[in-house]
Amino acid sequence: MAAFNFMDTGSYAVFFKRQGIEFTWRRIGIDALGAMAHGLFASLLIGTIMNTLGSQLGIPFLNQIGGFATAGTGAAMAFSIGFAMKAPPFVLYSLVAVGQAANVLGGSGGPLAVYFITLIAVFSGKLVSKVTPIDLIIAPFVTIFVGISSAYLLAPPIGRLASSFGIAIMWATEMQPFVMGILISGIVGIILTLPISSAAICAALGLVGLAGGAAVAGCCAHMVGFAVASWRENKIGGLLAQGLGTSMLQIPNLMKKPILWLPAIAASLVNGPAATVIFNLKQNGPPISSGMGTSGMVGPIGVISGWFAPAETAAVIGETAIVPTYFDWLGLLMVAIVIPAVVAWFVSEWMRKRGMIKDRDLWIEC
Repeated sequence: MAAFNFMDTGSYAVFFKRQGIEFTWRRIGIDALGAMAHGLFASLLIGTIMNTLGSQLGIPFLNQIGGFATAGTGAAMAFSIGFAMKAPPFVLYSLVAVGQAANVLGGSGGPLAVYFITLIAVFSGKLVSKVTPIDLIIAPFVTIFVGISSAYLLAPPIGRLASSFGIAIMWATEMQPFVMGILISGIVGIILTLPISSAAICAALGLVGLAGGAAVAGCCAHMVGFAVASWRENKIGGLLAQGLGTSMLQIPNLMKKPILWLPAIAASLVNGPAATVIFNLKQNGPPISSGMGTSGMVGPIGVISGWFAPAETAAVIGETAIVPTYFDWLGLLMVAIVIPAVVAWFVSEWMRKRGMIKDRDLWIEC
């Protein structure tokens, strides 16, 4: 093994490159956050859906499956983050224990604790990975020891900070539903379309209740908004790819011509207060659902599951199960599809007539 002079910053760069340690915004801020959302989706979200179905259909076995899925939430998040960070095998496998510890110790702010502590554990594990002949012992030992020690030290304050910030946003939304409806819907909708995970951010803040409803409104506005505004270019394929997939498909077009964002933003600014003021739409399912919109219809499904079985985060702020009325169902339909479609279509057509949107400006490969 080559010797390194660690007084030389060049030696650090060589060593870090060899160990696969990379401090870039894309790797840490985009890849890792997005992966955390995937882990949440494949555990807590799916487990909650199964629990809701089991309760409503009277199938206890579905509840049992859902319970196992939700129990592995911390492990799933940490493993997903490690995979995105290209963690070596022994480091990756060890993150299961680290994620569980961070999620439990982080309380209602567990997802954010898992994110930061997993980054620490991956960094520590990579430092020693394949450096000694006994990698089978050293890499897992260091990853688990450093990761869980960090969880004991950092997870509770990180969790409390995330939870407090989320609760402050939710309280402000209850106090000022119109203003906060506009702000949350507009901001979360924009984040959804950027290569940043809105789902992970909503999960990290535990965003539910009326604020969660505003976030759902913003995400739906951008996904449905872009799908409808680009109908002329993309037809049914683009409608499905953006409406049920992701509005991130428009990023190349937005980078060239940012004004193309206007129909979706306008839809979110109308949709947010419609959700909070008119329909009192609350998203009390898993917080990750608040940042998903119509992607796989996760946002609306979260609203529905929250009606019947509010998530633990929602219970913390006093949300309880309800029997949805026709008005609740109408509000969900209007916020998830109708309002975004109508507003985005109107604004996009107005822009086309004035030459602000030209043919193929919104074209995507689908």
